[in-house]
Amino acid sequence: MRSFIAGTGSYAPEKVLTNRDLEKMVETSDDWIVERTGIRERHVASPDEATSDLAVKAAVRACEAASLDPKDVEAIVVGTITPDYPFPSAAAVLQGRLGNKKAFAFDVSAACAGSLYALSVADRYVASGAVKNALVVGADTLTRITDWTDRNTCILFGDGAGAMVLKPTDDPSRGILTTRLHSDGALVPILFQPGGGSREPISEKVLRDKSHFVKMNGREVFRVAVRALEESCREVLAAEKLTPGDVTYVIAHQANKRILDATLQRLELPASKCWMNLEKYGNTSAASVPMTLDEANRAGWFKPGDVILMMAIGGGMAWGASVVRW
Repeated sequence: MRSFIAGTGSYAPEKVLTNRDLEKMVETSDDWIVERTGIRERHVASPDEATSDLAVKAAVRACEAASLDPKDVEAIVVGTITPDYPFPSAAAVLQGRLGNKKAFAFDVSAACAGSLYALSVADRYVASGAVKNALVVGADTLTRITDWTDRNTCILFGDGAGAMVLKPTDDPSRGILTTRLHSDGALVPILFQPGGGSREPISEKVLRDKSHFVKMNGREVFRVAVRALEESCREVLAAEKLTPGDVTYVIAHQANKRILDATLQRLELPASKCWMNLEKYGNTSAASVPMTLDEANRAGWFKPGDVILMMAIGGGMAWGASVVRW
């Protein structure tokens, strides 16, 4: 038995922050941002919106698409690094917001790869028969941990949420086929949030040094990302005796257009096979993959039997890929 993606949903906050808006905040320009990242605008959560608020809306839409009452969900796995509270989990908050009493709920922390990690975990529960269905959510409000005076990072991030409902299937021609996850903790310093945890609890010094914001070595992230994504994509395809030429569509974490272009080029996959929404959402962290999947799905991209290659990489560093037959 396998699990398959029975429904998708997504949500982005109403407020839009354009590159022109950023020109008034830091020393940058629309041309500079577009050339280096491919991003033109991003959505920003309102002051009264938290990560769970975004997650609820995406989750409800996914459940509707899967013809599943949210109260009947049996497992909730949320990928996020910006939960509403240090504890409990965003998944527990989401469960309460959905009026659900059946599910067990927990978070997975893998930064931008969070939804792929969450998908892998939920897939095992459904495919094993431990649960009849699962709700997978990727949701982040990265703008809450962004330094708006750092032009190297503030241009990148946006807020959003995406969701997927998994159900079991006995059909050997469809479902989540192979997923492979990887981590390299030696690379923590190239992309992380140093302050605000147990090593550097919130203090006047942390606030003064702005260490509670995202810190990134962009050049190193690019170098690691392209290599890691190519290798993990080839790994999952090989496990299914497939080649890049067998891929119908690519659903990739929308981090940076240069990373995506370089990865697709290495895999010899045309950009036309990869759904791109980076220019209007920016990097939404764990929300990116399910938001992208939902947009492509609702646009009518996928047909039964299509081979979909999913990939993501985030701080940690954590990355992975998955092959799905629609």
